[in-house]
Amino acid sequence: MKTIAVIGLGYVGLPLAVEFGKKRKVIGFEINKARVDELKSGKDHTLETSSQELKDAKFLSFTTDIEDIRQAQIFIIAVPTPTDKNNRPDLTPLVKASETVGKVIKNGDIVIYESTVYPGATEEDCVPVIEKMSGKEFNKDFFVGYSPERINPGDKVHTLTTIKKITSGSTPEIGKEVNELYSEIIKAGTHLATSIKVAEAAKVIENSQRDINIAFVNELSKIFNLMGIDTLEVLEAAGTKWNFLPFRPGMVGGHCIGVDPFYLAQKAQEVGYHPEIILAGRRLNDSMGAYVATETVKLMVKAGKQVKNAKALLLGITFKENCPDIRNTRAIDVYRELKDFAMEVDVFDPWASKKDVKNEYGIDLIDKISDYKKYSCVILAVSHNQFLELDYSKFKNSGAIIFDVKSILPKDIVDARL
Repeated sequence: MKTIAVIGLGYVGLPLAVEFGKKRKVIGFEINKARVDELKSGKDHTLETSSQELKDAKFLSFTTDIEDIRQAQIFIIAVPTPTDKNNRPDLTPLVKASETVGKVIKNGDIVIYESTVYPGATEEDCVPVIEKMSGKEFNKDFFVGYSPERINPGDKVHTLTTIKKITSGSTPEIGKEVNELYSEIIKAGTHLATSIKVAEAAKVIENSQRDINIAFVNELSKIFNLMGIDTLEVLEAAGTKWNFLPFRPGMVGGHCIGVDPFYLAQKAQEVGYHPEIILAGRRLNDSMGAYVATETVKLMVKAGKQVKNAKALLLGITFKENCPDIRNTRAIDVYRELKDFAMEVDVFDPWASKKDVKNEYGIDLIDKISDYKKYSCVILAVSHNQFLELDYSKFKNSGAIIFDVKSILPKDIVDARL
């Protein structure tokens, strides 16, 4: 039973550390001391694990000291892989984590990467960093594996252990060992890929495919809006065919679907191919926040409402429903576009951290909706369960325009929906 060190204790790393920590010794390493202190106290602000689950992981410990992970024989790296302001892959967190492991790695150790990357990144970008820091030779002194994360933040049905896991290794023998390792905790089973590059490619196309399909229905939404046709009704009718894919229009954000296609696009361009469909899908999906805001303003103008200095209410700032994650949320695009129209915008989100939203976006969340009558428009951007409990008739009675981005409200009480 080899000791595992999990590098990065966020939405991906913590659930992994907890599950392995129920069966074998695991050291959770994180550079953020506040995060480690929080976990040691039995709390997880991401809500991916409960206090009871943390208690159940009796072989799990947390640290910020690199010396503590030196005793591990398996290192699992689960750090973010974001893009920069120009949508180019930013491997900085991955490189830093590889440097950390390179400082403590021993002969025979295995490094497994879970972060989403483009095909080739593990062996071409990460391994050289470990070799440089350790002075050791790849596939002789140390080995690597790749097993992409499939965590769906906020999803309490499709959790870590219930989602089939792709595994791979830098040699056939290491591939088998990595596969057997994850088989200890993954109830849904594993799939051993033929190579690390195959596993990397499989992961990056999962989210790219979803991104493109959502872009298609978003485009349909724009077309049908011009034609006066309700998109949801069209999708419900088309969905009666057995092989119709049930995608819905919406704003695509988060740390995966809104980011991963750029990783694939970057690699495609490096090998001499310009990806047209992938980037077209990204452009269309990234346009939806501004589209929602603009359509709302058009409805206000048609209703004879003043736009400048009007009060708007944005319901939701997280990237998805019933989840506190605000990373790469596209609800912020709606907010910024409304501000560009010189409107005053209140943002209400019972799931988001007020501190995090202030630090990340400079927005002060309101604690509650105290006056329904002051808003000229209401945009439901995220379908939190709490928003279903609001009395929207109070907004309607005061003449507010209601735009239901998520199409979760009755059609007769909204003015527009995607």
